[in-house]
Parts: sequence; C-alpha cells; structure tokens
Amino acid sequence: MLERVLEPEVMDDYDEARAYNAMDHSLVNRRFAEDLLSIEPLGLDCLDVGTGTAWIPVELCEMNREIRIMATDASEWMLELARYNIEVYQCVMRVQLHLGDAKKMVFQNDYFDTVFSNSLVHHLPTHDDFFRECVRVLRPGGVLFIRDLIRPESMEEVERRVDLYGGADDHGRQMLRQSLIASLTLPEIRTLVASLGIPPESIQQTSDRHWTLAARASHSKEAFEAIILPSEKG
Repeated sequence: MLERVLEPEVMDDYDEARAYNAMDHSLVNRRFAEDLLSIEPLGLDCLDVGTGTAWIPVELCEMNREIRIMATDASEWMLELARYNIEVYQCVMRVQLHLGDAKKMVFQNDYFDTVFSNSLVHHLPTHDDFFRECVRVLRPGGVLFIRDLIRPESMEEVERRVDLYGGADDHGRQMLRQSLIASLTLPEIRTLVASLGIPPESIQQTSDRHWTLAARASHSKEAFEAIILPSEKG
C-alpha cells in the first residue's frame, strides 16, 4: 500500500496559484457542478470550502441563475485570481469571496443550505475539524457534497493516472502526482466519516480517481442520509 505523503496545506505562492489557475480542469469542474445540481431538493444558499480560483462557482452560476455562493479559501493569491475569474464571467453579484481557515470557520451555525468542497481534503494533514465545521454551518435538512482524489495503491498506478490526466506540462504533472500521493484511500475516508456520524455508504467512487461524499442532514442534524447520485444509480 502506498503511504500518504502530505503536500502544503495552503498554496500561498503566486506562481503556484497562477499555474493551478491555468490548468484545464473544465471537464472535472463541470461534472462536479452537474452532479451537485442533480440533487433534489437542493437549497441554493451555498458555501464552497477551499474554492481555489473559483472555477466551480463560475460553473454553477452558468448552470443555475438562482444559486448564491460564499466561496472561501485560505490562500490570498488564490482568491486574487478568483476575483478576476468571477468578474470576467459576471458572477460578482452571486459569488462572495472570503479568506478563512476551513478548520475554523467564522460563519454562524446552521447558516448554509448546501456545503460543498472539491479537492481540499487531500491538502489537509488532519480532517476531523474540517468535517465538523462543514456540519456545523450546514442547515438542518441541508446537503453536504465533498469530492476529492483517491490515493492509488502503488506508484505505478500513480504514474498511470498522471499519464492519463496530467497533460504535457511537467509542472502540472508533478502537481497531480503530489496530490494523488497526498490523498486518502476509499477505506480511509469511509472510516473517517463514519467516526463523525456520517454513513460510510455516502462515500462513493465516482470516477477512476475521485470519491464523492453526498449526504443530507436530518432535521435535527443528529444523523445523515446517503444520497445516491444519478450516475451511481445505474
């Protein structure tokens, strides 16, 4: 089994942030937005935790005219580029940017209809505080939707995925390689969420390299019910 090797929690270098922003994640981002919006009912006051340069909020705004998103990240450089993206794509009135720590959020309890996050979990050395904060700010009956990479079982499998999805740019390939090695395995993430009261069946493998958590909170928020995405229903 390939051991997990951490990468930096916050991308606080401008050149790194700019390189990340330039990478083509359009298909992955569009799939994320489509899968999230396929959930019914779905409240449209949303929190995006670890928004990066806000490409997923841009996708969501293009697909749904009613959605409103608080997009938070711990990197000032990421948010600087995010500000440019939401201005270019005319999302400024529906996307609000916020600098903050995903493990200690400033938002009130039960504040958002929907809490989502893409590709943040593998940046975090530990995860309990992040998941607890996501649950805390989620309204009763709200949707929790989190997606991230799956750590392969071997370096050979890492390199296969880098060849498939890393493109031709050496820097981009290395970023993907490091992210894959820093990610959790399916058993690891299922064990983690189960310890926090979220059913492990809410974690599904949704591509050859991604897991997705999709769950709805009960009205007391004492329990969660797994949501099966349309793509997983066969």
